[in-house]
Parts: sequence; C-alpha cells; structure tokens
Amino acid sequence: MQRLDRGQTNASLLDSIRQRLESIEIQNPNIARFLCKIIPAYCPFARDIKILGHTVLHIPPLCKLNPLYEQIVGLRFKSLSYLVDRCGEDITVYC
Repeated sequence: MQRLDRGQTNASLLDSIRQRLESIEIQNPNIARFLCKIIPAYCPFARDIKILGHTVLHIPPLCKLNPLYEQIVGLRFKSLSYLVDRCGEDITVYC
C-alpha cells in the first residue's frame, strides 16, 4: 500500500472539488439567481492606490490565486446561461 504525502492528498482533494463544481448542472432558476448574486462578476480585490489623482500602486486581482477560481466563475456562467436560455430572463442586473 502506497502512502500519499500531504501535498498529494491536498492535490487530490482539490481535483475532487474541481470535478464536483464542474459537474453541477443548473436546473432551478432560484438557485441560478442565488449563485449569480453571491459570485461576483469581477474580482473585487483589484485596487489602484491613487495620490493626488495619480496611480502610485496597483494591487492586481488576487482571485486567480484561488485554486477553484475557474470552476466558480464557470458556475456563475452556467447560471447566467440558464437564466437567459431556459428562463428568458434579462441578466443585466447581475452584470
């Protein structure tokens, strides 16, 4: 029996979570609306620090450091697509 080190266990857990997030099918408009409300349309952490109207420091979006970022954004996209394609809703309130 082969022992997994901690790094392999964490990677395996992350891969499992990624697969579960990617496999979620949106089939309920209430859940789709909820996901569109809680998952931001853009990374809220990017900031420009300005002094006297001049940008002196730019803090890049840190969302891409999140190992599940792509799957979460994909889930938001699936929700938006469901609301437009299946429910015929105007999604501009979520943009």
